[in-house]
Amino acid sequence: MDTEQGLRERTLGQILDRAVEKFPDHPAIVYVDRDFRLTYKQFSNVVNETAKGLMALGIQKGEKVAVWATNIPFWVTLQFATAKIGAILLTVNTNYKAAELEYLLTQSETENIFLIDGFQDTDYVNTIYDLVPELKTCQRGSLSSPNFPHLKRVGFLGPEKHRGMYSIPEIRALGVMVPDADFQARQDDLNPHDVVNMQYTSGTTGFPKGVMLTHYNIGNNGYWIGANQNFTENDRVCLPVPLFHCFGCVLGVLAAVNHASCMVILEGFDPLLVMASVEQEKCTALYGVPTMFIAILEHPMFAKFDFSSLRTGIMAGSNCPVHVMEQVIDQMNMKDVTICYGLTEASPVMTYTRIGDDIRLRVETVGRALPHIELKIVNPETGQTLEHGTQGEVCCRGYNVMKGYYNNPDATKETIDSEGWLHSGDLGIMDRHGNLSITGRHKDMIIRGGENIYPREIEEFLYRMDEIRDIQVAAVPSKKYGEEVGAFIILKEDAQIEPSDVSDFCRGKISRYKIPRYVHFLEDYPMTASGKIQKYKLTQMSLDIWLDRR
Repeated sequence: MDTEQGLRERTLGQILDRAVEKFPDHPAIVYVDRDFRLTYKQFSNVVNETAKGLMALGIQKGEKVAVWATNIPFWVTLQFATAKIGAILLTVNTNYKAAELEYLLTQSETENIFLIDGFQDTDYVNTIYDLVPELKTCQRGSLSSPNFPHLKRVGFLGPEKHRGMYSIPEIRALGVMVPDADFQARQDDLNPHDVVNMQYTSGTTGFPKGVMLTHYNIGNNGYWIGANQNFTENDRVCLPVPLFHCFGCVLGVLAAVNHASCMVILEGFDPLLVMASVEQEKCTALYGVPTMFIAILEHPMFAKFDFSSLRTGIMAGSNCPVHVMEQVIDQMNMKDVTICYGLTEASPVMTYTRIGDDIRLRVETVGRALPHIELKIVNPETGQTLEHGTQGEVCCRGYNVMKGYYNNPDATKETIDSEGWLHSGDLGIMDRHGNLSITGRHKDMIIRGGENIYPREIEEFLYRMDEIRDIQVAAVPSKKYGEEVGAFIILKEDAQIEPSDVSDFCRGKISRYKIPRYVHFLEDYPMTASGKIQKYKLTQMSLDIWLDRR
């Protein structure tokens, strides 16, 4: 649709409006399981109606609007409705429990939160009532919570009514109170370099940080992600990945809308529904982490579905095994499947394989820098730029670098240097053609099936167990997820607990994917001569301890 080669000074609302102007009757959003379909014009109407409703509630430019929900249709509506009124969409991990949500609401100083009834074993409505009991007695619009002094409004993403919460039908109905001129004036007051999105990413300190991303950051990144897959208004992109991740809301939604492609969205990952969606809607692209593609390929009904419409898509989140890539290309017809690499602070994509790259490049590298992004490898200790073929820390600079961490200038300075280079914390090697291979992590991050897990966060939580004297969390190799969480524990004298006690302590308090899959009790840790714990040796040790890894 768009052949421009430069960077675009547009807000997310303007990006949507441009797609509507060019292709109003083309499909924008489809949910196969509920026969939900909107053209770009219909979607835009819902977005504008909702945006005016949010204004009627009193939501101001710069306020945060947290969304705690699965991939329901109103998720994408809120992504653009908040953008059109200058509010900041704060994405909330659907796996969060009460303690994690409490931290996020406090650190982000969130004024608004919208939620669904719940997900898996977590009841979102009761969780918010437990954290904010005042909701049950206060008048809507007059919320006053001692624990969350910034919180003003809670909305429910559905027709049901809950005490103290606004429902979606009510919000949409309120939109008629806002004159079109006021709505337009709010949009005219926006700048592409305003923050429009905040996502929380854990850090080595153990405390998640709010990554502030602008229209300019993620709008342009979305454009180039779509351009790299040759998206046009005729493409149909199947999205079973979470929208609260950049994978969903940038690589998916913004790549599609920049090129007026159709989004075929799933509320959650289900391999059978993915295959049905691809076949019924004749999808041309499919996104997923390697474990999702493996689940599709190994499904007993796989041979009964038609994948002939597919040509491209993205496989990202963790390393892709060669045989999986070969099967995706040969059996799913995704000859132009792509691999990308990045991090939330980079909006998120830094590097990308290109259509036409051979299979070796697509499994051994994460491609080359996207247009308008500089990439270099540096010595992590000295900051010196290294020659091609030498391992060092991956750094990037360009339009995609975040504005910073919310209310955390010190962490921002540690991550973005004085010359504007974003330091990823990942180790890599770049060849003379610019192809990047990720070889390790300078930080001790664990990647489990595409979920980033920072050991320090789990260590800090488990220190609350009275029996634990010391704990180190490290990656344990896994055939299914790439890596699992391993906890290596030194107990206090005379303390006696079982691995199951550790799991029981975590259950219901932290996200399930963060709960240690493996627990081992040690007398001491492997150390360097200077007394630093060698976590890589704990990972090596796990190979001997847990031979039957899943």
